[in-house]
Amino acid sequence: MAREESAVLAIDGGTPVRTKPMPQGLHGINEVGEEEIAAVTEVLRRKKIFRFLLSDEDSYASRFEAQYREFIGTKYALAVTGGTTALITALVGLGVSTGDEVIVPAYTYIATAAAVLTVGAIPIIAEVDDTLTLDPADFERKITPRTKCVIPVHMRGLPAQMDEIMAIARRHNILVLEDVAQANGGEYKGRRLGSIGDAGAFSFQHYKVITSGEGGMVVTDDEQVFRRACCKHDSAMAFWKTEQTWQTFPGENSRMCELRAAVGYVQFQRMAGILAQTRKIKRRIAEGLVGTPGIELVRVSDPDGDCGITFAFYLPTAEEAKRFSRALAHEGIRNGTIYNKDIPDRHIYAYWDYVMNKWSWDATGYPWAPRYYQGRVEYSQDMCPQTLDYLGRVITIGISQSWTEADADDVIAAVRKVAAVYYQ
Repeated sequence: MAREESAVLAIDGGTPVRTKPMPQGLHGINEVGEEEIAAVTEVLRRKKIFRFLLSDEDSYASRFEAQYREFIGTKYALAVTGGTTALITALVGLGVSTGDEVIVPAYTYIATAAAVLTVGAIPIIAEVDDTLTLDPADFERKITPRTKCVIPVHMRGLPAQMDEIMAIARRHNILVLEDVAQANGGEYKGRRLGSIGDAGAFSFQHYKVITSGEGGMVVTDDEQVFRRACCKHDSAMAFWKTEQTWQTFPGENSRMCELRAAVGYVQFQRMAGILAQTRKIKRRIAEGLVGTPGIELVRVSDPDGDCGITFAFYLPTAEEAKRFSRALAHEGIRNGTIYNKDIPDRHIYAYWDYVMNKWSWDATGYPWAPRYYQGRVEYSQDMCPQTLDYLGRVITIGISQSWTEADADDVIAAVRKVAAVYYQ
């Protein structure tokens, strides 16, 4: 599959493996076409953008939710305005509130921790392991009597180790909220991501597998969780749904409008094609790099369930990762390191400034102040050394559905070329 290349690296004056730029672009947004335009135009022409002016049969938001109920395999789905909103809404649905502790991985977008703080709970940061997802052993070490919930995050399309996480959570009576923002369409041992825990939260933001511009979805099998989520996402749920007799409480207006839902509804139908191609390309690259000296592929808890949107591998040290990354870029393969201290990446806990410093929008110091939180937690930028080690040594290559087998073969050839010079 891989071809022989010149032994002289391009960074040292040799001929690069590839001179033409690799196909770039995001996933869902690059697939936007006439179908999305037609759906949005339909919404505008009928002049009913608010979902509750329409029947469930006519509302794009209702139909979008139905798609997710069937696809994920849960009884309930609720469309909301964003991925962070989905996390907040789900946490309220689960009953997480002021003074509770919620365990989050040290490698996830800052929104995961922000959602916890927004509901008055305290984020407890746990290590990730060689899967780049939550380390089950450190999750268990971080449990205290105040732990109410854990949020495993399926980062970069890689499924978290849900068997181990669920076993620990059930043993300690802890709720599980899956953050599926970066892994829409992924699976774990035959089950859709988002359906394994007590609830799942999805994002349809611009950069995600499929997009509605901004948007999110909460899924669950628990009726009480769904009812509470509904009340949280709509300050007047009982007004619009007069047939329901739920006990209500104050909420916010985080309903998904018909414009976003129309785009999401059409985009959903593109997801299978996107992931079929990214998975095919990733498998080809992984198979082509078996036995390559000096590199270690990121462990995937379920290779069949991986979305295939990221190919990643470790080098022995952070300095070697930087050197390898630069050489690979000169060979024409766009790539990146994660924790290199050059970019304050908000996906890394050390750069969560308002978490590290316990900054609040509230003059009382909510939710950190002792009147709200009776526990004790301190944060520091070096508190998760295992995470920083893995993130410092990893190189990632984003995979687009527009890649061909020839593009994959160029990645294989370039990685093998650099490794042959540096490690043979």
